[in-house]
Amino acid sequence: MRSVFRAKGELNLAEFLFFLTGGVGLQNTKPNPDSSLSEKSWDEICRLSNLADVFEPLADHVKDKASVWRQYYDDKSPHESQLPLPWNTKLTDFQRMIILRCIRPDKVIPAITSYVTEKLGKNFVEPPPFDLTRSFADSNCCAPLIFILSPGADPTMALLKFAEDKGFGGARFNSISLGQGQGPIAAKMIQQAKAEGSWVMLQNCHLAVSWMSSLEKICEELTTENTHTDFRLWLTSYPSPKFPVTVLQNGVKMTNEPPTGLRQNLLQSYVNDPINDPAFFGGCPGKEAVFEKLLFGLCFFHALVQERRKFGPLGWNIPYGFNESDLRISVRQLQMFVNEYKDVPFDAITYLTGECNYGGRVTDDWDRRCLLTILSDFYTPKIIDDSRYKFSASGFYYAPPKGSYDEYVEFIKSLPITQLPEVFGMHDNVDISKELQETRLLFNNILLTQGKGDAGAQGKTDDVLFNIASDILTKLPKDFDLEQALALYPVVYQESMNTVIVQEMDRFNRLTSIVRISLQNLKKAIKGQVVMSSDLEALSNSLLIGKIPAMWAKRSYPSLKPLGSYVNDLIERLKFLQKWYDNGKPSVFWISGFYFTQAFLTGVLQNYARRYTIPIDLLVFDFEILSKDMSDTSPADGAYIIGLFADGARWDRQLGLLAEQHPKVLYDPLPIIWLKPSKKQDINDKVARYKCPVYKTSERRGILSTTGHSTNFVLPVLLDTDKPVQHWIKRGTALLCQLDD
Repeated sequence: MRSVFRAKGELNLAEFLFFLTGGVGLQNTKPNPDSSLSEKSWDEICRLSNLADVFEPLADHVKDKASVWRQYYDDKSPHESQLPLPWNTKLTDFQRMIILRCIRPDKVIPAITSYVTEKLGKNFVEPPPFDLTRSFADSNCCAPLIFILSPGADPTMALLKFAEDKGFGGARFNSISLGQGQGPIAAKMIQQAKAEGSWVMLQNCHLAVSWMSSLEKICEELTTENTHTDFRLWLTSYPSPKFPVTVLQNGVKMTNEPPTGLRQNLLQSYVNDPINDPAFFGGCPGKEAVFEKLLFGLCFFHALVQERRKFGPLGWNIPYGFNESDLRISVRQLQMFVNEYKDVPFDAITYLTGECNYGGRVTDDWDRRCLLTILSDFYTPKIIDDSRYKFSASGFYYAPPKGSYDEYVEFIKSLPITQLPEVFGMHDNVDISKELQETRLLFNNILLTQGKGDAGAQGKTDDVLFNIASDILTKLPKDFDLEQALALYPVVYQESMNTVIVQEMDRFNRLTSIVRISLQNLKKAIKGQVVMSSDLEALSNSLLIGKIPAMWAKRSYPSLKPLGSYVNDLIERLKFLQKWYDNGKPSVFWISGFYFTQAFLTGVLQNYARRYTIPIDLLVFDFEILSKDMSDTSPADGAYIIGLFADGARWDRQLGLLAEQHPKVLYDPLPIIWLKPSKKQDINDKVARYKCPVYKTSERRGILSTTGHSTNFVLPVLLDTDKPVQHWIKRGTALLCQLDD
């Protein structure tokens, strides 16, 4: 697409790269003229003003006409509105999209859709329907048919039915799920099938990475001379860098997206096996009302847990592949328990559905808490007793009264096509978060497809790289002197924070060392003094698109920030440690500034344990949220921390409670939190407080490191609330140590 527009002269490369990256800049000295405009947006506007002559007056115009631009910012559909004059008339369609990207990035996707539709036609924005018959017609005995899986969509049942229709059911269709030790069995299966002319399905190829080279060799050896013409090899795999490229190139590729929207999801559940089978639907004689109500609730739950994926980490920390097989087994178990027990055993069906069938996929404890909280809204006696049991506060969604199968289907068809976030128990702001996430994902995916030489087409690449490297190097302070730090902060029994600061300095020294050396080598490579290695080339490509280079990320703390913000954040962290070194232990700790936050938390507990001679494994933190952002004094016990942001909620400073977000304000900085070490039995469990997870980045999910700690999760904080804790669980409320901008 980019090549088509460039060939027509409608796309400038520098503008295209700015559209994808927002430009590269480390610091903006111009003050933001409008509080409603984020610092990120203002920085991008300033960088855009320096991009080309046509944009040069933009920053001054935004500053002078702030009220006019605020109207554009507040517009519900800015991608369909006109820019303030004269910008609407003097710019091309693509240039107008660049300004939209700076001010309202959440509306970039619909703007791109409209742009492509207008320039190329609807075919380029509407996915073709999933059609097994057409895909099969394009295949032959030597070309495998490849299902590229997406979460929530399982093509197995559709393929089994298709095989039956084509006369390849029963013994003529063999299937195996790949995994450890399954490769040789699959190879034998293929060998037999290609001689007999039957079909073979290899599921989950992404799980058999070590066997992929063998699969590639098998596919290369398929010829019309040694293969029966009726033979077909079907493969399923999630996107994987290890999947053989030659197999992908030679095969027929298909993907089947799961239904989007609650209505479509519910409808698919009801028109598929086993619910569409009259014998099954009426399989609870005398208990039809109970079964049908719980069945509808279960299908609604299935739709909800799938649709929550689109909200990213606010929906689920990890995007799980819940699919039809989870629903199918849960539905059959539900019918069995309704038939076999006089009263519905809610504990049993909740455990099987929430902990086993769906919960079996869930690997994150906080996601499990959310899953069971959602399920408790549907597996409840209220759904049976209340003729119109509400699934949402608005009442748009409810469990319909008992009816026939066709009446349930008609009721589902009458539901809204699109749904408001409130049906998920979420705030309206979550739509903005979702759209921003989709925009970031699109930009990142497009950047992955760009050739390495693209940025160099301007002929100024070396100068740009040299300036970026020089700018970062001049801002980096010297490494910390660990010997002096140890002398000033020796290891003493009474003060664990001495060990924390020295260890932090050592960790940051290792990071700044790789940053400094890599940039110095890059400058030498640009001058021709050393060879431009593959690592340095990767570094230069990352710097040009404003991304954190991979060689830095290996040594770095977790961060999703763009390059400029990352460098500024790193320098602030180094200043925090330097100030601690110069002035002694701070009265308030900037918790976001630590490389290894858990070391600091352990140090706080250790100080308390040693002072009062209490075993440290008996201690936990209690929390008190103060109403101030600064303090000149430290608490007698524990520590004051600052630097956390509420995601999915805000902190009401007047009431001292969790509260709903303000419109369009996605993150809310918290005041000082007092970490109060306490014995576990002294924590007051009677007061309803929301157990809020704290994460280092908005990505939320992490992996277990060698220390036994998650690379992202920090600790749970107890927050006061006047709402049920389930309200905030469904909101996906968490605290973040840093933002993405």
